[in-house]
Amino acid sequence: MAPTETAEPHVLSEQDCLVALMVAVSASDENIRTAELVKIQSAVNMLPVFAGYDIDRMNNTAQIVFDLFEQEEGLDALFGLIRENLTERLFETGYALACDVAAADGELNEPELRLLEEIRYELNIDRLHAAAIERGARARHMT
Repeated sequence: MAPTETAEPHVLSEQDCLVALMVAVSASDENIRTAELVKIQSAVNMLPVFAGYDIDRMNNTAQIVFDLFEQEEGLDALFGLIRENLTERLFETGYALACDVAAADGELNEPELRLLEEIRYELNIDRLHAAAIERGARARHMT
């Protein structure tokens, strides 16, 4: 895919948007950990929202995220793509998946926390719902 094609509207499916959120959280600290990659792969393989998803699209979606992260306004562009292509009914799902990836390695660092806060804002996740989602992710990843 040529770099200019990544900016086209509707280039991402809803599942691509969910993958993009997970990849963005993993890449936010510039250190993509194995536990985070395993969490992303597991989510795509197991969750009903990804039924019928072409797993070969994951690499392309990840590359879109990486390319956008290299641009000055890339995060805004990523959120624009996500808001444009992800239906509101999946906003909380996207936030939950992002929280699971952030918690997967057992540590939350400042870049991940900032990005989760930005995702909450951009996807208009109610604070009470966000707290419940965050608590669930924390409970699932307790050691």
